[in-house]
Amino acid sequence: MTATKTRRLEARTDEQTEQLVADASALLHMSKTAFIEDAVRTAARKVVARADVTIMSVDVFDSMMSALHEPDHSPELADLSALPRLIGR
Repeated sequence: MTATKTRRLEARTDEQTEQLVADASALLHMSKTAFIEDAVRTAARKVVARADVTIMSVDVFDSMMSALHEPDHSPELADLSALPRLIGR
């Protein structure tokens, strides 16, 4: 079932971009609106998906994981942990 389209997006563009969209949409036998909608939806999904993922090199990942196994020297935290507990178990 296709959702009813009730929203409108508008954009200003230059002549070359408009022609490029017209050519590409014609090659795909799509309307310009359908072509633009598909392109925008694909790009937006990539951006949203990327927000949930952290990408790093293998070396950086290995370094990070190694660092998690080595305790930091933190006298301040040691002092805080020696304070009486306000909440018991």
